[in-house]
Amino acid sequence: MSEERKDEFADNDFKYVMADMENIYLGARFTFGELLLQEMVPFKLKTIINQYILKEADPDTTLESQFYYMSAGTFLYDTFCQLRVRVKVNVQAEKRTLSGAGRLRYVERVFKLKELADINLAKKKASGMIIREIMISKLGLLTFSV
Repeated sequence: MSEERKDEFADNDFKYVMADMENIYLGARFTFGELLLQEMVPFKLKTIINQYILKEADPDTTLESQFYYMSAGTFLYDTFCQLRVRVKVNVQAEKRTLSGAGRLRYVERVFKLKELADINLAKKKASGMIIREIMISKLGLLTFSV
């Protein structure tokens, strides 16, 4: 398999749209422009992206970078708070073995948007934080007035 083909597959690992009774799950590697082209993304969410999010963000911005660098008090932060967004991340944590030695490994955590925005950029980098998934509440989407 060519290197270009491997990169294409690796990049698509975190580009998905799923839903259950409570949430819509978006892979963090999607750009806002790509979300508009996905048929599984609800129409109301596409409308919110067009009317609100793309006024502040570039269509080529990935969800991963948007949420990684997001700070409280911005228009996009308020918009995503209205949608009751939660973010699934992987962070490094030390695990002790039976011999007492410590070993770093990645653990999965789910943050509310306020919790994620309160972590400063230096702490995010130090913890090796990787944003994997964006969870949008269907109730938040329902109550969002366009």
